[in-house]
Amino acid sequence: MTESHTLKAPSVVAKRQRRANQRRTLFYIALVVMGLVAPFLAYPVFLMKILCFALFACAFNLLLGYAGLLSFGHAAFLATGGYVTGYLLASYPGLTPELGIIAGTLSATLLGVLFGVLSIRRQGIYFAMVTLALAQLMFFVFIQAPFTGGEDGLHGVPRGNLFGLISLSNNLAMYYFVFTVFLLGYALIQRTVHSPFGQVLKAIRENEPRAISLGYNVDAYKLVAFVISAALAGLAGSTKTVVFQLASLTDAHWHMSGEVILMTLLGGVGTLLGPIMGAGLVVSLQHILSQSPLGNWVSVMLGLIFVVCVLSFRSGIVGELGNMYRKNFKYLQAV
Repeated sequence: MTESHTLKAPSVVAKRQRRANQRRTLFYIALVVMGLVAPFLAYPVFLMKILCFALFACAFNLLLGYAGLLSFGHAAFLATGGYVTGYLLASYPGLTPELGIIAGTLSATLLGVLFGVLSIRRQGIYFAMVTLALAQLMFFVFIQAPFTGGEDGLHGVPRGNLFGLISLSNNLAMYYFVFTVFLLGYALIQRTVHSPFGQVLKAIRENEPRAISLGYNVDAYKLVAFVISAALAGLAGSTKTVVFQLASLTDAHWHMSGEVILMTLLGGVGTLLGPIMGAGLVVSLQHILSQSPLGNWVSVMLGLIFVVCVLSFRSGIVGELGNMYRKNFKYLQAV
């Protein structure tokens, strides 16, 4: 290869990367604009539910899609954040909602540290079973603990005033607050995935023995990823409690852990947009089916849809769309 070709190749690669980054930036800007306009086109509370579960699914995807760890206990973090936030806001009327959400998120983070220390040294099905057992333990704690309201849950949690100034009783104001929380959580996940830390997580997912041979402390990396995922799941639960003014055992049940797995696989594991797509699809289907004659068969219908999608779209909806784009629009990548 001549010197001119040697100099030209890096510049071409850099140009393509720059154009890809520009397209990605424009795409994200379009999504943000859609999010800002959405409450004028659809019911804000329904959109907030999608955003909360989308954040929950993104948090789970960070662990499964990038660290290769399948957790069956993520409902424990969602419920912990929700219960702590709900109890504090209901018991201390002067507490502002952002402080209650921060407290719930910190509680879920501490629980994530405990769960991670106990489970992170296990692999595969053993890791999944340990997280499931720990989550079930927390489920029974929530039933018995006096501050959770037992099977009745916590009702009438006040939304309060954001920073003591903005009333969140207005659904529009509440929506933009939830949308901001989601954007911050999503930005943290994206930054984590594209950081050197995220690259190490991918290496561990692909070939853990090789990562160990390169000198990485694999357990420490997986523990940090687990804690970040738990914290964001707790943030989703805390925000959800403020939105619906309710914290219940539904969020702590193992069904919720299965539901977030469904959302992630349906949208596309290991993709940043997949969990958002999956959460939006599952929540929308639940809403539509519950109001139809098939209301008692929601779980069955979701199961059938899940089976069809897994068989037809092995990489999830977003993953398959990405594969189609790379296959059919190669000329755009070469521009």
